[in-house]
Amino acid sequence: MADRELGYRERKHALSNLIQTYLATMDDIGVETWLMHGTLLGWWWNRKILPWDSDSDVQMSEPSMQYLASYYNMSMFHYKTPRIPEGRDYFLEINPHYINREQTDRMNVIDARWVDTTSGLFIDITTARYNWTHPAGKGMLSCKDGHEYRDTYIFPLRSTFFEGTPAKIPFAYKEVLEAEYGQKSLTLTEYEAHRFDQEGLEWIPIPPKIKEPQVSMQEENQENSDRPQA
Repeated sequence: MADRELGYRERKHALSNLIQTYLATMDDIGVETWLMHGTLLGWWWNRKILPWDSDSDVQMSEPSMQYLASYYNMSMFHYKTPRIPEGRDYFLEINPHYINREQTDRMNVIDARWVDTTSGLFIDITTARYNWTHPAGKGMLSCKDGHEYRDTYIFPLRSTFFEGTPAKIPFAYKEVLEAEYGQKSLTLTEYEAHRFDQEGLEWIPIPPKIKEPQVSMQEENQENSDRPQA
C-alpha cells in the first residue's frame, strides 16, 4: 500500500486509472454497475472525476454483489495503461458483512472496495437492494448507507462514458443528483477552491489570494514620522 501522500496531479491520474480499470473489469466479467454520489456529479460536469475527490463511488444490484462475493472476492487484477506501462495491481475485496441487508449496521455500510495496491486509493461499492417492506410500497431500493431510491430513478440504466471508458448511470440521473446535493450543485461553477472553465470543460484550481503584509501600529507610526512635514 501507499507510504506517502500523492500530489494533486498524481492523485488525479491514479483515480482516473482506478475507475477505468474497475469499469473495464466489471464489463469483462459481466457485472452491471453504475456511477453514484460524487462520481456521478463529476460525470454531470465533464465526464471526469472531481479533482478534489479522494475516492470514487459506484453501486450495483444485490445479485451482482452476490456473484462477486462467490467468484471474485480477494481477487487481484493486473493492468497496464499508457500512464503506467510497467503495470499496477488492483484488488477486489468484499466485506463479509455484505449479506446483512439492514441499514442498522453503520460500521459496514460499504459492501466492497476496488483498491489500487500502489497508491492505496479505492472505490467504494455499495449494493442497492429491493426493500420489500418499505412504507412507500414496492419498487424501493435501499442502501446500507441510508440512501433510498425508487427503482424507476435507477433503471433502465443509461450508457455513457466516464474518464474515457464505457460506463452506466441512473436513468433519472439529474433527479438523483438534485435529491442528494441540491439544484445548485448542477450549476455552481466555483467549489472547493476550483472554478469550472466552460470552454475547456475542466475544473481549474483557483490560485490562492496573496495576503497583504500586516503592518503593526508601531511600524505605521514610525512610517508617518519619517514622512516630510509640510
